[in-house]
Amino acid sequence: MAELTRNRSLTATRTLGAITLLLIGGIHYQQYHFAFYSAIPTIGPLFLLNFIGATALGLVLLAPGRSRLGRFRNSLDQLAALAGIGLAASGLAALLISEHMPLFGFMEHGYRFVIVLTITSEAAAIALLTLFLVLARSRAQGRGAALTQKRSAARPAGEPINQRPVAPAAER
Repeated sequence: MAELTRNRSLTATRTLGAITLLLIGGIHYQQYHFAFYSAIPTIGPLFLLNFIGATALGLVLLAPGRSRLGRFRNSLDQLAALAGIGLAASGLAALLISEHMPLFGFMEHGYRFVIVLTITSEAAAIALLTLFLVLARSRAQGRGAALTQKRSAARPAGEPINQRPVAPAAER
């Protein structure tokens, strides 16, 4: 029962984290294309890169095929989550800096709706993806402990662990 709850929590945090990354990407694309951030030197290309990165990472985290790829998929999900945290944290930091002082010659003015939505979605992505990584780590540790217990139970009492027979000194 605990394993089922842990799996559901892992799936929920991964999925919600992926959705927040897609939201972050969508906001950056909207600002790049429709709010004409594309015309701002340095900032425009960074918005486009943020859109591409957030969208790619969100899609990786939502992609099916977990059971077929096994451990590789778990590692890929954790790497994508870590990259998503970095992307969201760097975007949040850049936004907060640009609210108080120029960043690459550009400064935001005021907390309009899109700014608040961006701050909220980036903070949510950081929290959800961090929780996903914590749950994934505890799941891996739980599986390792269960495997150790299973091996211990299969070994007859008193039998040494991982010991090879040693040849008598004369035979060496």
